[in-house]
Order: sequence, then structure tokens, then C-alpha cells
Amino acid sequence: MGFGKSQPIHVIRGERPFQAALMSALALLTLLFAGIIVSLMTYTDWDVLVATLLSPEILFAIRLSLITATISTAFAMLAAIPVAYAISHFQFPGKSIVDTILDLPIVISPIALGAALLVFFNTPAGVAIENKLIRFVFEVPGIILAQFTIVTALAIRLLKSTFDSIDPRYEQVGRTLGCTKLAAFCTVTLPLARNGLIAAAILTWARAIGEFGATVTLAGATKQKTETLPIAIFLNLATADVEKAVAVIFILIAISVVALIFLRRISSTRYPR
Repeated sequence: MGFGKSQPIHVIRGERPFQAALMSALALLTLLFAGIIVSLMTYTDWDVLVATLLSPEILFAIRLSLITATISTAFAMLAAIPVAYAISHFQFPGKSIVDTILDLPIVISPIALGAALLVFFNTPAGVAIENKLIRFVFEVPGIILAQFTIVTALAIRLLKSTFDSIDPRYEQVGRTLGCTKLAAFCTVTLPLARNGLIAAAILTWARAIGEFGATVTLAGATKQKTETLPIAIFLNLATADVEKAVAVIFILIAISVVALIFLRRISSTRYPR
């Protein structure tokens, strides 16, 4: 009994150094990121910043980024939903190999993936696509393809976690009520996965907005043609126009903050009991 009474005291004594270490790590990392943002704010002339944001070049980059990221995210979600569901619920030969291949865009450098796409469009099949269907190399469709290649793997991982968390018995109940497999998926699983689907779409879209490596390799970096927001930063830094580059960085930060706010709200949403 004596040991049982003294145990909470030891636990409390042991918690304080642990909590102090955790809070120190939290404070240091927060200060690091906050310091980076503050340095950008103190560096910037706000009159120049506003003028830069309203310049034709930056407005073009904003519009192109929003359009291409939205299109690539839509394609990525359409591809990721059935793929993630299949990986989550089905067993098939070579599943681990397929799963590994689908993860490659997450771990391989985006520049390497962009170079691989560029090499593909120099093969007979790629040349045929370029000549007879649609041009991707150094064109706006190349931006969409590069973003799609990068973000689809992220969407699959996020959606797989969502489908893994849904009890398959809900679908089984739907099947017993006369639903086909497709009907049960559409009327039972997808509504249950609603928050995960929206969260995955937001994160995928935000990642597409910030994609640079594969885009600049496949689509190039041409002002007011293939100039997305990350490419605008690259081009303006290359010409030593730091103030314009900082303005674009603030745009990306603002987009990221808005996306994270939506994500936090979705994460805190619960279905009524």
C-alpha cells in the first residue's frame, strides 16, 4: 500500500523535466518560424509590396497558380479515391510493390520526377502524345501534369488513412439492405469519409500551389507563360529583384494560412451523435 501511495509522487516528479523538454522544443521551433516571418516583414517596404502585388506579372502568376493547382487537385482526387480505397480494402498479388511505387513521388526529389517526365516526352510514345494529342513540355499543361504527378501520392496516403479508419461493417450493413458494392461505397463510405476527403483535397491543393521542382523542369520558367508563384520567386531572385520575390512569398504564406485554417475547422468538425 505504501508503494502505491508514493507512486504518484514519483510520476509527478518525473513529469516536470519531461514537460520542460517538450515545451522548450516547442518554443524553439515556434520562434524559428516566427523569426523567419518577422524578418520578411521588417525587410519589406509595404508601399513597394502593394505595388508589386498589383503588377501584371504577379497577378498572372497568382491566376495561373490557382487555376493549375485546382485542375491538378481535381484530377489527383479523382485518381486517388479509388486507388486509396483499393489499397485499403483489397488484397491482391504484388500489393506491397504497387504501394511502394505509388509512394515514390513522396520520397524522390521533385526535380528528378520532372526530369523523368521530360525524358518520357523524348521517347516515341511521348513524342506521339506531344504531336498528336497535347503539348506538355514548356507549356501550361506541363504545369498541371507536374503538379498532378507530385500531389497524387500525397492524396493517396491521406485518403488511405481515412478509409482505414472507417469500420467495414458499415458497408456490410448496406450490402445486407440490398446495396451493390458500388452503391454501398457511394452512399455509406464516401459520406463517412467526407471530412477526410475535404482535408485531403485542401492539403493536396496547397501542395500543388507550392510545387516548383517538377514544374520548372518540365514546363520551364517563362515569364507570364509558365510562371506560377514559386517560379515567380525563382525568376525574381535570379534577377536580384528581392522585393518582388518577398511579395510572392507573402502570397504563398497567406494561401497556406487560409488552407490551414480551413483544415483546422474541418478537423474539429464532428458528426452529431
